[in-house]
Amino acid sequence: FPLTQKALVLYGLKQQYVLDSQYAVPMVRSPEEILIQVECIGLNPIDWKAPAFNIGIPNLPWVCGRDLAGTVIYESSCSSRLRIGDRVLVPSTDYRDIRKAAFQEYAIATYYNAARIPPENSTQQGATVGVAFVAAALALGVSFGLDFSVAVKSSGPDLIEMISNGLCGSGITADIRDECYSSRGDDRIRPGEWLVIWGASTTTGFIALQLAKLCGLKVICVADVARHGTKLFDVADLLVDRLDPDRAVEIIRGVTQGKLRYGLDFIGSDTALFLQHTLCTNNKSKAKAHLLGTSGLPKIQSPEIQYHSVPIKLFHTSPVIGERLVLWLEDLLQGKALVLPELLIRQGGLADVNTSLNILRNGLVSGKRVVIDLQSHQS
Repeated sequence: FPLTQKALVLYGLKQQYVLDSQYAVPMVRSPEEILIQVECIGLNPIDWKAPAFNIGIPNLPWVCGRDLAGTVIYESSCSSRLRIGDRVLVPSTDYRDIRKAAFQEYAIATYYNAARIPPENSTQQGATVGVAFVAAALALGVSFGLDFSVAVKSSGPDLIEMISNGLCGSGITADIRDECYSSRGDDRIRPGEWLVIWGASTTTGFIALQLAKLCGLKVICVADVARHGTKLFDVADLLVDRLDPDRAVEIIRGVTQGKLRYGLDFIGSDTALFLQHTLCTNNKSKAKAHLLGTSGLPKIQSPEIQYHSVPIKLFHTSPVIGERLVLWLEDLLQGKALVLPELLIRQGGLADVNTSLNILRNGLVSGKRVVIDLQSHQS
């Protein structure tokens, strides 16, 4: 493989990414690492929010990008699962390691964070699902304690049991320790219980909906019904329009009758506040209600609700958790147990990322995943 490559480099905050045609190809540093020729990049909101609001930018200049798919061109000596030539998708959650960023033609990954793409799925499809799956799985499986081993079609891991048995070792760092041990006993969500997903048309929300239904939860989805009702209708137990949030709260409270203890919000602190109003906070038992927000929590909080954020770094700090999740994702894809997001494929290569991010930022592709295809632009 070459010594230099094309990469998108961020030189300053609130600036656009700049294409560098002579950027160094990242080097493998440990037996756990593989080198991937990046063929497709899935764009996420964080890709424009990072430079705009200084989120997850450890240094400047920097290379960003969280979702990539491509071909293994150098394999890990630690892995018996991956081979040179395998098509893989990688959720790049380790944003502090610039070698693992998606906005470049070659990227490093650890073998336990790479999932093989089955023959039935395109590389473009592979680039859409990684980070969303990891975030949804950790939100449900760790923060809410959902046991994925009960999932129909494809049995997954019981992440709480893995954590409780000490299998994660030093992977549970101090900053996520409380979150990783927050849902035990009666706090764990179980099949048959209600779950509300506010922002179910987002990619992470849509994946969370499907994982929840595979595990027997009763799921209420809040979304723009006119725009996204078709894809959600066949999966959700109840679909509520988000355009009148007060009415949505009233409907959810009427349906759940004081039995709703779990809510996921994928929009922001304002919608998380509405979601908070749907939760049961006068439960006679000692078990609290639980609210997780990926983009902010309510500014006014209740002492009867436990608030959560996704312990996303657990995916790369704990090899046992990371590999168990990618193995489950492989099985879910192979068994067609997940419906993947609708695609908007952009053919302009790395040079088209800035334009595509503006489209994403302006909300012109709601409910779809923007994928940058690099294959016709790699030298």
